[in-house]
Amino acid sequence: MTNPASPLLSVRGVTVRFGGIVALDGVSFDVQAGAICGLIGPNGAGKTTLFNCLSRLYNYQSGDILFEGQSITALPTHQIAALGMGRTFQNLAMFARLPVRDNIMVGAHARSSAGFLASALRWRGVAEEEQRLRAKADEIMAYLDLTKFADRPAGALPFGTQKRIELGRALACEPKLLLLDEPAAGLNHEELGDLGRLITDIRQRLKITVLLVEHHMSLVMGVSDHIVALNFGRKIADGTPAEIQQHPDVIAAYLGAPAEASHG
Repeated sequence: MTNPASPLLSVRGVTVRFGGIVALDGVSFDVQAGAICGLIGPNGAGKTTLFNCLSRLYNYQSGDILFEGQSITALPTHQIAALGMGRTFQNLAMFARLPVRDNIMVGAHARSSAGFLASALRWRGVAEEEQRLRAKADEIMAYLDLTKFADRPAGALPFGTQKRIELGRALACEPKLLLLDEPAAGLNHEELGDLGRLITDIRQRLKITVLLVEHHMSLVMGVSDHIVALNFGRKIADGTPAEIQQHPDVIAAYLGAPAEASHG
């Protein structure tokens, strides 16, 4: 039984090397249940590498990652969603020719007792489960204002709408932790404001913890309770948005100059 006060996610000394390149160097931080945690850093800082470790797409050479107190190091990729982690990707990864509803139902199958193959082949006993998943997809589409696109091919819709579809698919697996990888990329100013309100609502209404990788500092600072900053694969700061904004190492990393010079 997990201690209620223990973090939902705990990253402990994770190191990733690709040949001679150290992509992550002993990174450690915690994400508390119910929080929105921002993960920031310049390009090449190691943010997406860390997300790929959480999704078990990458192996790490040392360290450990605990989810609800349980190590995920030995788990295969396909078990991560069932464990309670949902993810969006920096580059859209959807079935362009499938209708929006079907794209979202793909995410729901991660939590389905029938399994994707059984449902696809219409094995006996899956009809009731399929109906439940369809209802779940319809509920998510209503929440994300996607109902009017339900039967349209996902690939034919505007980019901002496609981003919401991918978010819907991640929500369909009923995650405890939602990993958002650059959700604001390619969005206009109005869409950016809507996204900030949506992320906050996902935490408040759906009770989902959020780990957010994002370059839009106004978005991260506006929605996050806690922020972790990386640079060159190392954690350089860890604290509240106000603390991160004032941190000399963060200022230096973004401005490419000594912290003292940034105040001039």
